Formats: sequence, C-alpha cells, structure tokens
Amino acid sequence: MSNPVLEVEKALHVEDVDRAFLLKVVQPSLVGLIDGSISTLAPLFAAAFASNSPHIAFLVGTAAAIGAAISMAFAEGLSDTGEHTGRGHPAIRGSIVGFATFIGGIFHTLPFLLSDLTTALYLAYLIVGLELIAIGYIRYRYFKLGFWSSIAQVVFGGALVFMTGIFIGSA
Repeated sequence: MSNPVLEVEKALHVEDVDRAFLLKVVQPSLVGLIDGSISTLAPLFAAAFASNSPHIAFLVGTAAAIGAAISMAFAEGLSDTGEHTGRGHPAIRGSIVGFATFIGGIFHTLPFLLSDLTTALYLAYLIVGLELIAIGYIRYRYFKLGFWSSIAQVVFGGALVFMTGIFIGSA
C-alpha cells in the first residue's frame, strides 16, 4: 500500500528540482540565447550590407558574439549572489549565460565564412529563423507559454533588430 504523504513529498521534491533547474540552467540559457541570437543581428547584417563582404561581416559578427557573451556573462554574474533568489552560484549562471549568448550569436555568423555574400545571407536568414523558432519552443516547453504566441513574440523582436541592421547597413 502506498503512503500518500511520501507521494506528496516526492511530488514536491520533483517540483523543487524542476524549479531549481529552471532558475539555475534554463532561464540563464534562454536569456543568453535570446541576447546572442537577437542582439548580434544588427551589427552582422549592417556590416554585410554596408561592406558587401562576407569576410567583414564574419569578423563583425564574431566580435559581436564574443563581446555580447562577455558582457552578458559579467552582467549575470554580478547581478546577485543567488543566495536570496535561489538562482545558484553567480559564476555558474554567468558562465551559462555567456556560453549561450556566444552560441546564439555565432551560429548565424558562420555562413559568412562562405565567399559568396548572397549564399551567406540566405543561409544566415535560415539559421536566424531556426534560432528564433528554437527560442520560442524553449519558452513554450519550459515556461508553459503558448507556442505560437511565443514564436510571434520572439520573431517580432528579431525582425525589429534585423531591419535595424539592414536599414543602417544600406544607408
């Protein structure tokens, strides 16, 4: 015969573990992916359109991804000690955010290693779309947000930054 008190305690423990995982891993990873995927779009595409050089775009995109990763890692690591919020050790959170920011920023930069700008741009567009869908899915999966509304919100933010990059790069 099962003990209902033990079952409740076990369920509460699982909920605590899930909450801790959300606070210590998923949330910082998501913040990093969003920042890396979105904030690096403007400098990357501005450089591509202004220079018509995939090499220049790659250098600017890489610098933006690394700079954003360092900035976000320090911002997260210095934001709080994690003692009162339960968000975990600041160095670990900072590392997670920094790594996720770099990953989010570098993936759509890699196509600019190709020598043909048009091919690099189309491949980068595809990768950005996949990144934004992945972010929307993570928000849906872990934070119980509506799938399509989450996708729409993330794509809207990405589109604003993307258009900024094209507008500035075409000036």
